[in-house]
Amino acid sequence: MQEGNAPLTARSVLASALLGEDPPELPVAHLVQLAGLFGINANRARVALSRMVSAGEATTDGSGRYRLAGHLLDRQGRQTGSRRGDTGPWSGEWRVAVVTTTGRSADDRSARRTRMGLARLAEQREGVWLRPDNLDLRPDPSDDPDVVMFTARPDGDPKALAGALWDLRGWANRADQLRHRLDDLPATAPADLAPGFELSAAVLRHLQSDPLLPEALVPAGWPGPALRQTYDRWDRNYRQVLRAWGRST
Repeated sequence: MQEGNAPLTARSVLASALLGEDPPELPVAHLVQLAGLFGINANRARVALSRMVSAGEATTDGSGRYRLAGHLLDRQGRQTGSRRGDTGPWSGEWRVAVVTTTGRSADDRSARRTRMGLARLAEQREGVWLRPDNLDLRPDPSDDPDVVMFTARPDGDPKALAGALWDLRGWANRADQLRHRLDDLPATAPADLAPGFELSAAVLRHLQSDPLLPEALVPAGWPGPALRQTYDRWDRNYRQVLRAWGRST
């Protein structure tokens, strides 16, 4: 989902709608109605759904319901974990992924960078990625035959290292901005649905960029937990309004 003045595509609206459901499944009538909030007519919405099915991004059982599939279903799993913000204990060790060869195509290297980012590793230098060992890495970098994994403990200040690897101040500032926007948009009326839909997607996207570091490595007053709590309350209200609007239309 995008913010600003760029128009929303039918696919982005439909994908975001399904990503926000648990299970990620909705009737076609509801999806078409939701697309209409953004000026997307029923024909464009149905064509977009058919294309998502053809691309393996959704499935339909013929009863008029669509469900996420493929990489979008994987994305929903990551989104759910990001929203919870679950982390494990941290012993002070770091996981290090070292790329042993650069002889791949540009597309392969780009795909590897994407996988490393999804696993919440940061690149210290070209071909060297690392993070504190407090998460199960998904996708697992060791699935790449050109990557070797190590466990290490930095000699220097790990908090300074984390600050060098991630823009923690930037992430925190954006989180505070989003939390204030949630407070300013109560999501209690149908008029809130379209702007709320975009705001919800922005929050979920930002949570997916949270490095989920151990508490000892983030600045004091880290806003991740507060953003998640605010969003959970806001989303409950938003879903109630969305359901009521769907029944009324």
